[in-house]
Amino acid sequence: MTTKPIAANQPYRMPPPLFDARCRMCWFVLALLSLVVASFVTLELQWAAFFSLEAINNMGRFLGEFFPPDLSTNFLIKLLYASGETLAMSALGTLLAAIAGLALALPASRLHAADAARLRSPTRLLLNALRSIPELVWAALLLISAGLGPFAGTLALACHTSGVLGRLYAEAIENAAPGPAFALRTQGVVGARVFLYATLPQVLPQIVSYTLYRWENNIRAAAVLGVVGAGGLGQLLMYHMSLFHMGKTASVLGAMVLLVVLVDALSYGLRRIMTR
Repeated sequence: MTTKPIAANQPYRMPPPLFDARCRMCWFVLALLSLVVASFVTLELQWAAFFSLEAINNMGRFLGEFFPPDLSTNFLIKLLYASGETLAMSALGTLLAAIAGLALALPASRLHAADAARLRSPTRLLLNALRSIPELVWAALLLISAGLGPFAGTLALACHTSGVLGRLYAEAIENAAPGPAFALRTQGVVGARVFLYATLPQVLPQIVSYTLYRWENNIRAAAVLGVVGAGGLGQLLMYHMSLFHMGKTASVLGAMVLLVVLVDALSYGLRRIMTR
């Protein structure tokens, strides 16, 4: 491999300055840094108390209560069942969200330049509403109708994630290359076949990647949803922490970490398979 030589008459260009008054991005970064500095000033963070010797001793004494973790056979069986419940909640919630998100992404996107997209604004408003409500709030609302247990947690994950995935899918569809779809429309192909044969093959890797990433996030969210009675590891965590069973709490936290690592490794493997 050879490099192209620089012409003798080619002028040498200096690198751009770090800050230019005409650079909009420079002003944006400066405003963002000013906001961060103002946040530190207005929050009145007590760093001296946080790093004091008394705070460090209290934290060390609290962490010491987690050891040794409870590794009894009966409790490990409970952990295994709760881990499976958390995994099932996240997988089913993500699957439902992927289906609903794709169904909402189509009316939320402008498929081509001549598309009127009359439903684009109201559908995007619905997606904003779905994802603006946190999973814990969804779970608290759905517990009233669905009752205690993993069903409410699954629906809560599905509602929130539908808004996230729907917006991501819509952006991927709108950013797809218009050439293949335009070629089909000029040949008289209309309707869903244009999307299935021209747009979907382009955005499918992004859709799968977004879905796997949200599944990883939903594993963590499902573990927390149990705090409000949605089942799984979170419910065990809330129960034993409220009773100050610190050994059992340490085991539950360890199970959460192992479950997240397992799903992260599985998701990474699936991404590697798709890119080959």
